[in-house]
Amino acid sequence: MKNVDIKVEGDILTIKVDLSREFGPSASGKTIIIASTEGNVSVPDREEKIGLNVYRKKP
Repeated sequence: MKNVDIKVEGDILTIKVDLSREFGPSASGKTIIIASTEGNVSVPDREEKIGLNVYRKKP
């Protein structure tokens, strides 16, 4: 995972992303990647999975 922190407390999933970070352009080059789970990942100690991409348009 890049710049993604996930935490479970009871039945509440909290996702933390630092929006000031960047990981360069996407494969298409149209956006800048800020955070990604890089596919679907398991939620710790749960059956659920999560897939997350955070990006912004290239200036």
